[in-house]
Amino acid sequence: MGQGVLLSAGADIDFMVHGVFSYEIFGHTAWITTTHICVLIVMLVLAVFSIIAGQTMKKAEEVPKGFQNVVELIVEMLDNMVGSTMGKNATGFRNYIGTIFIFILISNISGLFGLRPPTADYGVTLPLGLLTFTLIHFNKFKYQKVSGVIKGLCDPWPFWAPINMIGDVAVPISLSLRLFANVLSGTVMMALVYGLLSKIAIIWPAVLHVYFDLFSGAIQTYVFCMLTMTYISDAMTTE
Repeated sequence: MGQGVLLSAGADIDFMVHGVFSYEIFGHTAWITTTHICVLIVMLVLAVFSIIAGQTMKKAEEVPKGFQNVVELIVEMLDNMVGSTMGKNATGFRNYIGTIFIFILISNISGLFGLRPPTADYGVTLPLGLLTFTLIHFNKFKYQKVSGVIKGLCDPWPFWAPINMIGDVAVPISLSLRLFANVLSGTVMMALVYGLLSKIAIIWPAVLHVYFDLFSGAIQTYVFCMLTMTYISDAMTTE
C-alpha cells in the first residue's frame, strides 16, 4: 500500500502505477497494482453509499430531509441528464449511464482524498470505452438491422466503407484516451507540484486540486457520458 497508492507531499511522490504485491497463478506471476487497490476502494465507497441509500429510501418520508434529500437530488439530476439527451430512449439506459457517471466522477475526484485516480490508468478507461462500443453496435444491429448497418457503412459512397469502419473502431479509443489523458495530466501536474515544490506546497495547491480534481474531473465525466448517450441514440435511429 505504500508504493504510490496514496499521494503524500514529499520527495517520494510517485504518479506511476506500481505493483503492491504479487501472486502466482498457473505458473505466472500476477501483480496487484495501485490501480487495483484504488478501484477497490472506490467500489467499496459506492457499495456502502448504495446500501445506505437503499435502506434510507425504504423508509422514505413524503417530505424528504437529510440524506434522503441527497439521494433524491442525485437520482433526479441523473434522470434529467439522460432524459434530456436520449429522449424516448432514456428509460433503458438510466441505470447504466447513472452508474458509469458516478463511478467515473468518484474515480476522478479521488485524488482529493489521497488516492491515485483509477481513471488515470488506461486499463480502467479502455474497458469503459469498450462497454460503450458494445452497446452502440448491439443497438445498431437491433434497430437498424444488418441492411441498415451496411447502408450506413457505405454512406455516402460504397468505397467509403473502410473509412467508416475505421471511424467506428476509433470510438472506444477516442473515448477512453480522452478521459485517461485528461485525468493523468492532472495527476502528473499535482505530483510534480508536490515533488518539486514540497517545501512551499502549503495551502495554495488546494486551488490546483479544485481545478484538476473537481472541475476537470466533473467535466470529463460529463463529456464521457454525453458522448456515450449521443452515440447510442444515433445507433437507435432507424431513419
